[in-house]
Amino acid sequence: MIRGPSVLEQSKVEDMPSALIGMDLVDLRAALGSAEPGFRARQLYDAIYRQRATDLEQVTNLPKELKVRLAATFNVGLPRLAARYDSADGTLRYLLRLDDDRTVETVLMPEGERNTICISSQVGCPVNCSFCLTAKMGLERNLTAGEIVGQVLFVIEANGLSADVDRLNIVMMGQGEPLLNLPSVVKATRILTDKSGIAFSEKRITVSTAGIIPAIEALGREPVRPKLAISLNASNELQRQELMPITRKYHLGKLLDACKAYPLRAWERLTFEYVLLANVNDTDADARRVARMLGNLNCIVNLIALNPGPGIPYGTPSPERVESFQTVVRRSVPCFVRKPRGRDVYAACGQLKRMESENLVQVG
Repeated sequence: MIRGPSVLEQSKVEDMPSALIGMDLVDLRAALGSAEPGFRARQLYDAIYRQRATDLEQVTNLPKELKVRLAATFNVGLPRLAARYDSADGTLRYLLRLDDDRTVETVLMPEGERNTICISSQVGCPVNCSFCLTAKMGLERNLTAGEIVGQVLFVIEANGLSADVDRLNIVMMGQGEPLLNLPSVVKATRILTDKSGIAFSEKRITVSTAGIIPAIEALGREPVRPKLAISLNASNELQRQELMPITRKYHLGKLLDACKAYPLRAWERLTFEYVLLANVNDTDADARRVARMLGNLNCIVNLIALNPGPGIPYGTPSPERVESFQTVVRRSVPCFVRKPRGRDVYAACGQLKRMESENLVQVG
């Protein structure tokens, strides 16, 4: 099973207090030490993940002297609010500060009775897609499992949500390429889906990748894993390499082979995401190639009309062009158009780059 750094390795990083969020039961037992009875780790786990304690003082069933000892080395580890941006459509974009003062972005998208939390897996992104603002940041570092889980817990706490009551989904489509941080993503998924803790269903967590083939294969071997979405964004090899330079290493034909071999669960389908760029990859001919390419896979296609941003050298296709593309593709594959959310506060897909906005409502 893929594992991230051990708790002892994490506790030495820059002499900072280690976060308890991101630890599983094995890690917590190690953190407490062999002198403590085993049930203390379970009490601490329950307090962090089920009761959602934000401070060790809130963990009332631990002895005071144990909490003092823990607090000398560990903190609970929730990220801190740096800024919040409110969209006219109800979307909330959070800029969250980590222990090393770096920041990541997390987005809450409410829609009727359903809420979706879009979380980051890296600070920045190394993939360099030419239509994405996040790519302009470059990669600063990977997030730990705790920093991934912490984003979810922050949004749940800030908005009074609950995984086991509300229709709540998680998409790892924020900053970063999740499959280039696979150990942390897998460990975070195990923690998020543990029924004795946060209790998300695997059916409600999706990870999106530009197509890192070895990591796709490794993810498929994990017993607990999110659903898989592939960023396609082109109808042929040359076009895809121009738009997504990392794909020069991971060729389209081999990516499709990996998708055909991916061990889907009985309830599962692959998702392919396709960002439509005006007069670049949005013709009916492109749509026909996409339909032929994916027609034999158990999948759906989500179309995303480009969300514009400063310095992005592409235009957004017209609604009529998007509809025409969808009509062609759905003759062979179920095809949907993703409604843009939070464009006015740079919260939409491809816009996450710490952008400022007139709708700033809070700074921490």
